Amino acid sequence: MTAPLDIDGPAAPPRSNGELTFAEPWESRAFGMAVSLCETGAFTWPQFQSALIARIAAASEGPYRYYQLWLGALEDVLAGLSVVSPEDITARARALAQRPRGHDHGS
Repeated sequence: MTAPLDIDGPAAPPRSNGELTFAEPWESRAFGMAVSLCETGAFTWPQFQSALIARIAAASEGPYRYYQLWLGALEDVLAGLSVVSPEDITARARALAQRPRGHDHGS
């Protein structure tokens, strides 16, 4: 992977014994999407990192789930580049939220 992940600090992804950890399958997919899009040149890692740090700073008043903020940062970057509109993101999130739990694969 060419994206320089932080080891320490607020933007560092959760790790256990040095390995990245994911609590849910969607978290690893969101992680992979951001890294892949960065590696293909859709945006720079500093752009994504800044969006992630901004999300973390906004959530600093209480507990948060890291990959929810990661996904939000990815949405922010893509919306900021006009790759996808915030309305499209909201509509897709609503459609996915209506699916039964465990049915996260498209038809």
